[in-house]
Amino acid sequence: MKLLLIEDNLAMRTTLQRTLERRGMQVQTCSDGQQALAQWQACQPDAVLLDLSLPGRDGLQVLGDARAAGLRTPVIILTARGTVGDRIIGLNTGADDYLPKPFDLDELEARVRALVRRATPTADAAQAPALPQAAWCGMQIDRDSGAVYHDGQPMELAPRELALLRAVLARPGQAIAKERLFELVFPGESQALPEAIEVVAYRLRKKIAHTGAQLVTLRGLGYLLRASP
Repeated sequence: MKLLLIEDNLAMRTTLQRTLERRGMQVQTCSDGQQALAQWQACQPDAVLLDLSLPGRDGLQVLGDARAAGLRTPVIILTARGTVGDRIIGLNTGADDYLPKPFDLDELEARVRALVRRATPTADAAQAPALPQAAWCGMQIDRDSGAVYHDGQPMELAPRELALLRAVLARPGQAIAKERLFELVFPGESQALPEAIEVVAYRLRKKIAHTGAQLVTLRGLGYLLRASP
């Protein structure tokens, strides 16, 4: 996996490059907004980690130029600008994900790998027949009934808990936006508040604790299902 890290802070740039390279990634770096687009076009990375506060040219301008030039590389914005307005502007400009500083390096790696997986499907994925879903932490979705089983036994869940578990279990290890999960858990319920998904997640988190799975809240993004450490 080849990454382009666009970050002007030397300490941050060095730490991220060393950490990600130790985890098997190739990392090229750029510290100047004026040079970022040319380097992006030249190295053709699998993903871009983009800071917003850059000398020469703002990160959002770099991102906008890249999208206008036809570059569809997945982009994660890394920035100290953590307000909701900043996130919305970044996503609307063409970012795929947004991680406010300071952030956990394990979470960054998970998000990078998830973005690259989604951007590079296998060549025959679209024609492949549906296969039975493999068990994950002992849990498995019955595609006919929609029920979820753990070690062969049906799990006793409320309908909304079941809908949330099916959504995250279909993509374990991948971040799913809170807004998307809300649509799946509260379909057509215009009176439900967005915060209601947090209540369902809280209840589900307790009910799957015995399985070895953990429902993780990703700040400002959504939820991710992973194996408990």
